[in-house]
Amino acid sequence: MSNTTANVQNYKSKTLATWVTLIGGPLGLHRFYLYGFGDVWGWLHPIPTLLGVLGLQRVEELGQDDKLAWLLIPILGFMVAYTMLQAIYYGLMADEKWHARFNPSLRADPNAPASGWAAVIGVVLALLLGATVLMATIAFSGQRYFEYQVDEALKISQ
Repeated sequence: MSNTTANVQNYKSKTLATWVTLIGGPLGLHRFYLYGFGDVWGWLHPIPTLLGVLGLQRVEELGQDDKLAWLLIPILGFMVAYTMLQAIYYGLMADEKWHARFNPSLRADPNAPASGWAAVIGVVLALLLGATVLMATIAFSGQRYFEYQVDEALKISQ
């Protein structure tokens, strides 16, 4: 195998990394793309995501008064917001820095591929989704916390 063939096989696209993070970030797919299947953090990403999904299922089955769901749903929200932040970070990273980190053989190459508008569009969508999910998570958590405080105050007053 020639050195050029090895470089093409190991090439990591910033645009693809941004979109994989946007679409499959909460499951750790971007970590597997960038670091391979041996990446421990990639294997750990699905755990909080699935816990949050369990919280959504509990709300659907048991209703909004399920206190365990109150704890689990925000985990999903924060995991989605965290991975959207990673997508923004990848998409906004300078091409030179990207190649130095993920494509070291292209670090000094003036003809190294540059990311285009697809990465920018991925960043915009990640910003929209991440901000929406983060604000919804904060609102949900705050609402549940204050409802719990009111319930406890009613118990004390009786």
